[in-house]
Amino acid sequence: MHGYVGSGKSAISLEICTESESQGQPVASFFFFRNAGDRSRIWRFATTVADQMAAVVPETVPFVRAAATASPSLKNFPAPITSVAMQMQRLVYGPSKSAADRGPIESLAGRPFLIVIDGLDECEDKGEVEELIDSMLAFFDENPFIPLRVFITSRVEQYIQSRLNVPGVHMDDLADHCSDDDITAFLEVLFQDAGRRNPVIRAYVREHGEWPTPSEKRKLVRHIGGSFIFASAVFKFIMGSNASRKDLTTPMDRLPLALKMNPGLDGLYAQTLERSETIPPFPQRYLDHRVAGGTTSNLGHRRSPWCPYVRGCQRLGGPASNHPGSWD
Repeated sequence: MHGYVGSGKSAISLEICTESESQGQPVASFFFFRNAGDRSRIWRFATTVADQMAAVVPETVPFVRAAATASPSLKNFPAPITSVAMQMQRLVYGPSKSAADRGPIESLAGRPFLIVIDGLDECEDKGEVEELIDSMLAFFDENPFIPLRVFITSRVEQYIQSRLNVPGVHMDDLADHCSDDDITAFLEVLFQDAGRRNPVIRAYVREHGEWPTPSEKRKLVRHIGGSFIFASAVFKFIMGSNASRKDLTTPMDRLPLALKMNPGLDGLYAQTLERSETIPPFPQRYLDHRVAGGTTSNLGHRRSPWCPYVRGCQRLGGPASNHPGSWD
């Protein structure tokens, strides 16, 4: 599944893991995250998945243990010396096949073991990612009936998409499923909550009626264009979450400004920076940034606001991992 930044890929991955666990389906996961140490590299991926697999599919344990004992270098610890393709073959694919060859895997209860790989594009090791995909496809070509499935999310990256766009792989564009109704419902909840908490908004509504008006909501939804992260950032701008105390504008004043921004985060950051000029020592830092050739886009952006757990999770394996360090 692929989609642009902020479209909710990680939220979906997390929900799949949560639902799978609640329904008793064995699942392993790895949430890549750019510039986050081991979570942005490929070297701990296979061992993390193998560790989780052994924990939820005990039939694979003797095969995983045998492989790790026979070739300690597969652990890639303390230094990476084995390719991810070899790691996956020896620690995940091989044990899965060996367990399946013995007969039905009781712990799977007739369902496949699921591996969730989130944010594959955020892995820094592009060459290893390509090798991971190629070896994965080769394994499934040779073992089409193996009780194993892999769910991958990524932004649209040619080196990933070109390899996965083959028969046997279901490609899904998240943009085809994210409707304006989803953004409308998201904003409706936020504005209703703000209306209850903010005395300025309450006073405005008593005097002028509903705010935002249905027309303003429709314009805002069209302007946002389906991105939850942009919707969240725009809402915070309108509410003045980052405004200084000297800023006398109200949410009602800031809504028209939000509608005039260029779509995307750069316009939002530019407005936020301009409104922060009175905060010491911001003016000099902002000036230094502009003189150095920086742009607002260099500030970067976060993942979907719908999945703070994924952003804060420091375990290598993400939500399905209960044994993140047993391979060290």
